[in-house]
Amino acid sequence: MKARRKILEKQCNSIDCDTLVAFEPENLFYMTGFWGEAIGILEKGGKTTIIAPELEAQRAKEDSVDCNIIISPRGYPASTLSSIVKKKKICTDCQNYTTMQSLKKSIPKIKQSSIPFYNARLIKDSEEIRILKKTSSVIDKMFELCAKTIEKGKRESELQTTLMSFANANDLFDTGYRSTLNPLIIASGPNSSLPHAQVTKRKFTNGDMITIDLTLRYKGYVSDATRTFGLGSISKEAVTVYEIVKESQKAGLKAVKPGKTCGSVDDACRKIITEYNYGTHFIHSTGHGIGLDVHENPNISGKNKEKLKKNMAITVEPGIYIPKKFGVRIEDSLIVKSRADVMHKFTKDLIII
Repeated sequence: MKARRKILEKQCNSIDCDTLVAFEPENLFYMTGFWGEAIGILEKGGKTTIIAPELEAQRAKEDSVDCNIIISPRGYPASTLSSIVKKKKICTDCQNYTTMQSLKKSIPKIKQSSIPFYNARLIKDSEEIRILKKTSSVIDKMFELCAKTIEKGKRESELQTTLMSFANANDLFDTGYRSTLNPLIIASGPNSSLPHAQVTKRKFTNGDMITIDLTLRYKGYVSDATRTFGLGSISKEAVTVYEIVKESQKAGLKAVKPGKTCGSVDDACRKIITEYNYGTHFIHSTGHGIGLDVHENPNISGKNKEKLKKNMAITVEPGIYIPKKFGVRIEDSLIVKSRADVMHKFTKDLIII
């Protein structure tokens, strides 16, 4: 925790501030070790304070590392915060407009920015990597479960229930990602042509391509992987598209190296798919960072000139989507080393069930 706070301090100083205030639970956790409804304050020299309502205070004391806990009435954080840091040069990640307006009245030198937190979290330490690899190993077992339990007549929603039961039994949980109503993406047949399809009660049928995107959280950290399965007699086009996506993903993984731009990884994937005349069907960026959020920096897109650095955690996930017919996506989470340290070991060969 001391090392993380030093990184946060450095990022704070880089924008001419001397104190960081975390409202977002991911940033609070990174700063203190506590995930909950509270505010974290990091001052110069590493002094760390948590302002928590009474219903969270005991848990904050137990879970946080080397933090002073102050109990404040729920819903009135601004007055307590301002009494502690009024004369400081504050940077906060607070997203709430009303709270920010209140804080500005009592803390003149306050600015709103999440950049110090995002930059600090960009490079993963050894403990974060260990947790991500553990998460990924359980996700691999869930793909094995898919291969064993997918069958004609089973519903997408039934498979989701089976998979989430297994995940929860292994201490993996829903990410709470706000852009979906479901914990997983299980998309069969024409549903698989939608990259972010919602899980339905559709039954698996002969000839389906079935995309399974597993994004789950363990000890706060998110791993993300996708495999696409075939069921029964799938079309020649589906087999062809699968092999193109597999070749594209392999090229993307090969392109991952420290010092290379994020855009170059996207270019490597997109070049393969475009050469096979499916470029217009690759409708999203190649990947994204992972960590305490489902989507973190860096963005692995063609326009991003940011350079990859050792121990960044990212995904590589090219896909081809044929409207109202089928889609194929293959995704791995990885750690940037001298080459891609892929955390998922489940096969990327086409499995036809």
